Amino acid sequence: MPDNSLPQHSPYVIVGAGVHGLSTAWHLAERLEATGRGSGRDVIVIDKGEIGSGASGIACGVIRNNYFQPAMRELMAHSVSVWESDPDAFSYHPVGYMQLGPDVMADDVAQIAKEQEAIGYASQLVQGAADCRRYMEGIFEDWQAQGITVALHEKRGGYANNQASLQGLKAKAEAAGVRVFARTTLLELERDGGGAVTAIGYKHYQELGRVSCEQVVIALGPWVRTAWKLLELPDTVTVRGRDGKDYERPMWTYWSLQEGTLEVDPGFLVDNRGDMPPVVHVDTDAPLYDDGDGSLVTDKLWGIYYKPDFNFGGVQGGAMPFVVDRPVDEVAVDPYGPASPDFVVGPEFARMWTSALAHCHERFEGKSRLFGKAPSGGIGCFTPDSFPVFDRFADNVYFIADSNHGYKMIGVGHLVAEELLGSPQALLRPFRFGRYAKGELHPVSHSPFPWS
Repeated sequence: MPDNSLPQHSPYVIVGAGVHGLSTAWHLAERLEATGRGSGRDVIVIDKGEIGSGASGIACGVIRNNYFQPAMRELMAHSVSVWESDPDAFSYHPVGYMQLGPDVMADDVAQIAKEQEAIGYASQLVQGAADCRRYMEGIFEDWQAQGITVALHEKRGGYANNQASLQGLKAKAEAAGVRVFARTTLLELERDGGGAVTAIGYKHYQELGRVSCEQVVIALGPWVRTAWKLLELPDTVTVRGRDGKDYERPMWTYWSLQEGTLEVDPGFLVDNRGDMPPVVHVDTDAPLYDDGDGSLVTDKLWGIYYKPDFNFGGVQGGAMPFVVDRPVDEVAVDPYGPASPDFVVGPEFARMWTSALAHCHERFEGKSRLFGKAPSGGIGCFTPDSFPVFDRFADNVYFIADSNHGYKMIGVGHLVAEELLGSPQALLRPFRFGRYAKGELHPVSHSPFPWS
């Protein structure tokens, strides 16, 4: 750590040292210096754990722009550019991204391709079952997935190594003068008579203290509800539906993210040329059968994503999450700490995901026994519409509530830094909290995943 003790005052306090907090700190420090409005020493970051001990530190690391929502797509294009700005520092692997889908998703994927072309984001659309099979066999000679009638190959994107990328962000922030304090837990947000936050109360290891400040950034990932409650913000929100009626919805919903690793050499999944392939996401309504006994796993629309990953030591990926069936307060206290592996990853995930890999590639047949036992995934904190909220509350508290889209959105920190310095960003405008009451909701696709 640069310093052993926190200052008594800091103009900017950022709570959370994941991808959003560190990216915001780095960009804010550089902008303060460039504009002559301060320096990196005016910015501190606190985190209740060590760097990478939260959601960003266990993220699967997929970087993509495959979104049906125009606002998400433009925001992701910006973030991909930030990843590309320093691949070595961010441990970023630009292998590309494949989206494969069935008839029910064909129009959605074609629309994504059309709008990616409009913003200059390089991708290739393939339509029709026969053409999709030929295209995929050109990448993987053992390709055998059924029910695929549309494919979108994003030539940009790929994946990054979670812990390494966070260390890269931390190094950039500290080089710009930012001070980062681990083992520092937010306990209180002190407020003046008008409601603005004037100081934070904290616990640093075993010592209690306070830091007076002008602006606070909340970048807590799944723990966002902690700060939300400290500001006494509502547990429910009124959402105007597409039918024009108002509905009360919980502000935060917790989902268990289903991810794991097949413990094979990462080189087991290479393309026909022996190179690392693109990240693959498959959605299909073809029946899925158990790779071991042939029993039916599901005959409903299902989806998985996967990639070879030396960071995880195998082929890593995931499938559909599920809503957590335990009290939200218990999850919100420490989503990653006390949860058992059985809680984080459902008992059916290993069967489904390994069978799905075998459905897609002959090389994975009979490999279900190699599914890793170490816990993966985690808990995601979702907003009422499952899309991010980037907005100010209590006058001077900026919430980065990513709704589990977080890790890939490394560029959000750049945009938030601009807003902190008084420059509103068009890319963030569609994600204001006020959209719920106005009914300005993002469109939804036919994907089985809640974040699409």
